[in-house]
Amino acid sequence: MSTTRGVLYIHSAPSALCPHIEWAVGGVFGMPVGLSWTAQPVERATYRSEHTWTGPVGTAARLASALKGWQRVRFEVTEEVSTGSEAARYSYTPGLGVFAAVTGLHGDIQVPEDRLRHAMANAGRGRDLATALSELLGEPWDAELEPFRHAGDGADVRWLHEVV
Repeated sequence: MSTTRGVLYIHSAPSALCPHIEWAVGGVFGMPVGLSWTAQPVERATYRSEHTWTGPVGTAARLASALKGWQRVRFEVTEEVSTGSEAARYSYTPGLGVFAAVTGLHGDIQVPEDRLRHAMANAGRGRDLATALSELLGEPWDAELEPFRHAGDGADVRWLHEVV
C-alpha cells in the first residue's frame, strides 16, 4: 500500500468540539492524536489547528469523512500525489458541506471531463455556466474559508520535508 503526506487544517472549531476532533482524527490514524490549538480571531470562541500527517493513500478522504457534518467546524485536508494516486483537497463548511477535488502538481484544481460536460449540458436550464464552473472549482468554499486561512498567517510554519 502506498503512503502519502498531507495537512489537516482545522480553520475553526468551538472549544467543546476540540477533544472530539482529536478523537476522530486519532480514529483515522489508529492512535491518539494531540492537536495544538490556537484562538481563531475571525469567529469568537473558536480555535484553529494544523496537523501534518503521513499515512496510506486515501487518508485525506477518511479524515474529511470523519469530520464532515459537525456544525461550526470548518476544515480543509490536503493529500500529496503518490505512486498510483493523484493529489486531493477536501474543504468543508457547515453551510456548503464538502468540496472534493483532484489537484495538480502546483495545487490547481483538476476538473474531470464528465463534470465539465454536465455543467455545459445544464447551462441554460435555469443554471448559468459561470456559476456551475465556479462551484466545480470550489470558489464558494474558498470565499468562505479565506478569512479563516488568513487568521493563521502568524502561526508557526511546519515544514513537510527538508531540502538537503
